[in-house]
Amino acid sequence: MNSYPHPIIAREGWPFLAIALILAIGATVWCAAWSIPLWIIALFVLQFFRDPAREIPQQKDAVLSPADGRIVKVERTRDEYLQRDAIKVSVFMNVFNVHSNRSPVDGTVQQVWYNPGKFINADLDKASTENERNAIWLKTTNGQDVTSVQVAGLIARRILCYVKAGDVLARGQRYGFIRFGSRVDVYLPLTATVKVAIGDKVSATTTILAQL
Repeated sequence: MNSYPHPIIAREGWPFLAIALILAIGATVWCAAWSIPLWIIALFVLQFFRDPAREIPQQKDAVLSPADGRIVKVERTRDEYLQRDAIKVSVFMNVFNVHSNRSPVDGTVQQVWYNPGKFINADLDKASTENERNAIWLKTTNGQDVTSVQVAGLIARRILCYVKAGDVLARGQRYGFIRFGSRVDVYLPLTATVKVAIGDKVSATTTILAQL
């Protein structure tokens, strides 16, 4: 498993930022007026790939948000990965949110699934089952099952997941990244108490989604 201290700018963005800066600087040397759009693009790349450190709540059995964004779904549904009825909480990330994904609980990765698929708007319900996605099954320290699913979006074209079966994650630990707009679905046991509602803005790690 790849891990690293918070570098402020996610390593996934370093090549994009380098290219954007080289083009902007080159355009400035050639013609300052024409460089303005390129500097705007460089600033967008910089803000998109920011990856700030976060305070980690220590409440017992808390399920933390795996992503920054807005709650678009809280419902009882079917967890297709563990074949169980579950509570699904979905976080939609737009292009201005931090796109680093964090573990929602303390637990051991039991299995990882990757499903190729479409790239429809991640704000739509069918994105959970039709879009490209990557799921991890976590077994918490007290034996409960949590499924965290990275879902690609309309312009997202790369889901990155750095964990495998057997890896042990701490709540708030970085485990993946999705480029350019997407969502994360969290499937919880039916006994969980949800702490958020549709429309709420949440922050990865710092927001408690539910209590197990």
